[in-house]
Amino acid sequence: MSFNKRSRLDTSQVEDRRGMRTGTAVAVGGGGLGIVVLLVGLLLGVDPGTLMGVLDQSPAASTQSTEDISNLSETCQTGADANTSQDCRIVGFVNSIQAFWTDEFARRGGKYTPAQTVLFSGSTQGACGYAAAAMGPFYCPRDQKVYLDLSFFQELQTRFGAEGGPFAEAYALAHEYGHHIQNLTGVLGQANTSGSTGPQSLAVGIELQADCLAGVWAHHATETGYLTQITKEDIVQALDAAAAVGDDHIQSQTQGYVSPESWTHGSSEQRQQALTAGLQSGDLASCEISSS
Repeated sequence: MSFNKRSRLDTSQVEDRRGMRTGTAVAVGGGGLGIVVLLVGLLLGVDPGTLMGVLDQSPAASTQSTEDISNLSETCQTGADANTSQDCRIVGFVNSIQAFWTDEFARRGGKYTPAQTVLFSGSTQGACGYAAAAMGPFYCPRDQKVYLDLSFFQELQTRFGAEGGPFAEAYALAHEYGHHIQNLTGVLGQANTSGSTGPQSLAVGIELQADCLAGVWAHHATETGYLTQITKEDIVQALDAAAAVGDDHIQSQTQGYVSPESWTHGSSEQRQQALTAGLQSGDLASCEISSS
């Protein structure tokens, strides 16, 4: 995978809050939850309050620091920068994803509303509550922003055995923007996932559709002008990441057994199949939600 060296990066699509930590703890649903529980429920998920019923979030204490805040607008200007820097690569992926959806909405007679990606370290405050790194990346429909602590990708490798790599990052971002598409098209608003769990549940269907939409972007990624090529190795990285965040794999790693009736995101096989469907077809029609 490589970026077009001459492509211009739009850093306004990424808000960098790293170095501005707010709070030292998070209360979820009236009690503290550790990283294992949060990862099981929220890896690559939507608004944590929407799917998990845990909007009672407040920091135990608050501190702020503005030290070491990076300046993306100075360091990330072209695709050449994205080829050498993770920060700039994230900007490039976000630009490409949103360029595709802008064109796709226009082609269908609609108008795409851009969504910022918020980079944070440790914790941050958003419209959906208090976010911690342990929650993994997520999309908040209330402010239409994607939240991401880059340490998630290291956690994915060291704790859950993912291969990692640049296109694993691309998959994670494209999945969250898939939720943004669901929000813009009314899918999230119409879906009531409360109490919905299991392999054929609506909650799982929502997540699998986001995986498929990520694949649709990847199919067309080079057409956006930001990426010059997508290799077989890139696809392997994305599929490996999808498997690593399958409910069955996470449950096996964290609790030692698999309980399909509690799935909210889908198995490794389901997630890979959904991503592959979008990758192979490049067509939104392949991403219909199927649930019992």
